[in-house]
Amino acid sequence: MKRMATPGSQSGASSTSRRYKYTKVLDNRKHAIRGLWRRNGKFMARITVEDDAGRKRLKWVPLTAATAAAAQEEFRTLLVERGEDRLRHIGRCPNFSDYVAQTYEPRLVTSGKKPDTLVTERVHLKQLGESLGHLYLDKIRPHHVTGHLQRLKERGLANRTCNLALVILRNVLKNAKIDGYIKVLPVEGLTWQRSEKKARRLFTREDIDLFCQAALAASKNGVPFADYLRLLAACGAREQETIKGRWTDVDFRQKLLTIGAEGDTKNRETRRVDFNVELEAHLQAMHARRAPDSQWLFPSPQRGDQDTRAKTFRETLLLTRAVAGSVCMDCKQIQFGSETKNVCPRCQSTRLEHKERVLPDHLQKFGFHDCRHHFISFAVMSGIDFMTIARWVGHKDGGILIGKVYGHLSNEHAQAQAARMSFGPGDASTAPATKS
Repeated sequence: MKRMATPGSQSGASSTSRRYKYTKVLDNRKHAIRGLWRRNGKFMARITVEDDAGRKRLKWVPLTAATAAAAQEEFRTLLVERGEDRLRHIGRCPNFSDYVAQTYEPRLVTSGKKPDTLVTERVHLKQLGESLGHLYLDKIRPHHVTGHLQRLKERGLANRTCNLALVILRNVLKNAKIDGYIKVLPVEGLTWQRSEKKARRLFTREDIDLFCQAALAASKNGVPFADYLRLLAACGAREQETIKGRWTDVDFRQKLLTIGAEGDTKNRETRRVDFNVELEAHLQAMHARRAPDSQWLFPSPQRGDQDTRAKTFRETLLLTRAVAGSVCMDCKQIQFGSETKNVCPRCQSTRLEHKERVLPDHLQKFGFHDCRHHFISFAVMSGIDFMTIARWVGHKDGGILIGKVYGHLSNEHAQAQAARMSFGPGDASTAPATKS
C-alpha cells in the first residue's frame, strides 16, 4: 500500500471505476451476447452506422429494456431498422430553439411563403420557443404542447390562433422527422380547438355607396379608396390581389379583368373575371380619370418620380369608420364632415345633430373582405352556377365551398322564383274551389 493511502479511499475509487465501466452482457450459458453491454446498470447496444458522408462509425445506443432477454430483442429491432434504412436518430437531438434557429428558420427563407405568412409564423415560433425551447426534440410530449395551447388561451387568444400555433409546431416537427431526429410526431391525436364561425353580414350596394361617400370626407385618399372598394365589390377579388392590378390587366375589347397576372394570388394562379355591367362601367370611369404617368390601377399618392403602387388602404378604412358629421333628426339624412350645413338638403329641416361617428353601427365593422362576400352573394342570388363563380373568385374546389356557405341564398332565390311560377288558366291559385 502506498504511503498516505487508506483502504477506504482505494475501495471507493475502484468501485467508482467499475460502476461506469462497460461490461459484457451474458446469456444463460454465461456466453457474451454480441453487441450488448451494460453500463451503470443500464443496457447499451453497440452498433455500426453510416454518417451523412457514408463513413461507418460505432455508436452506443441506450436501451430501455430491463432484462437481458428484452435488451436482446430490442437490439434485434435496431438491426432490422438499420437494414430497412429507418434507424432512429442516435445521439443527442438538438433542443427546439436550436433546431428552429439553425435549421428551420433558414428553410423558411427559401420556402416561397408570402411575407405576411412569414411574419405570422415567426411570431408563433418565438412564443413556442418560450414554452418548448429548452426541450430536446425527442423529449417533446403531448402534454408540453397542450400546456402551451392552454397558456395561449389564458392570455385571451382566440381558438383560431391556437390552431395556427399547432399548425406551425407541426411544420417544425415534420421537418425534424424528415431529418431523422424523431420517428413519431407528438402532436398526432391532439384535437383542434373549435372555432365558432359567425354569420357574416351581407352589405348591400347602398351600404357600400354610403361608406364611399364617408371616405371622401374622411381622407384625402377618399377617391382612390372609393374606387378600390367598388372594384372589390364588382369583381370579388381579394384585398391584395386587387391592389396589385395594372391597366394592362384590363381588356376592354375581350371584356376581361385579369387577377394575379404575375401569379401572386393566394393559390399562385392567374385567373380572369368576365365583365359584368357594374364592373365594366366602373373600370371605364376609372380609366377616364386615371393617372397618365402610372401603369397601376391604384398608384401610390407618394410615388413622386417613381411609378409605384399603393401598398394598402387600411388607414383610410379606419379613418372612414370614425368619420364625423351631422344627422338629420327628421329624415335621418347623414352629412359627412366636421363642418356641415345647418339645413338638411333632403327635407330642409334644421334639426341636425352632430356626432363624432355618423356611420350606422353595422358599417363600423365594414371591411375589405365584405366586398368579396357581397360579390359572391349577389352572384348566387342572380342564378349564376357555382362553378363559374368559383372560377371568378379563385376557389379550386369547383364551387363546393360556395354551395356550402352561400347555398341558402340560392334556396331563398329559388323559392322566390317558384312563387312566381304559373301553370296557366288551370292554376290551383286561381281555380275555383271544388265541392267535397
